[in-house]
Amino acid sequence: MRDRRGHDDFDRALRRALSELPPMFRDALANVAVVVEEWAPDELLDELGVPPDETLYGFYHGVPLPERSVQDSGLLPDKISVYRGPLVEDFPDRGELCRQIRITLLHEIGHYFGMDEKELSRLGYE
Repeated sequence: MRDRRGHDDFDRALRRALSELPPMFRDALANVAVVVEEWAPDELLDELGVPPDETLYGFYHGVPLPERSVQDSGLLPDKISVYRGPLVEDFPDRGELCRQIRITLLHEIGHYFGMDEKELSRLGYE
C-alpha cells in the first residue's frame, strides 16, 4: 500500500508542477502528452549515450516546434516522459522532488520549443 501512496504523491506533485507552469507554456502543451514512466528504456539510454552510472529524469519525444513543416501535421501528439524511478531515488526529500519534477518538465518543454542543452543549462533547467 505504501508504494501506491508514493505513486499518488508523485502524480500529485507532477499535476501541481503542470498547473503552476506559466500560462504560455501550459497552453502550448495542448497537443503534448505528459506521461509518467518508471524508468527510461535501456534502448533510449543506449541511443543517447547515457553512461551506466547516470540516467534520465525525463525525455521529449517529438519534433521541436522550430523544426516542423507541413509534412509534420497529422502526426501523433508529442510526448514528454517523466521517469518516476530515478527522480524518487535521487530526491528522497519531498520538497526537492517537487522542485526537480518542475525543472524536468521545464527542461523537456524547452526541447519542445527547440532549445538545446546549452540554452537549457544557461536557464538553470538541467
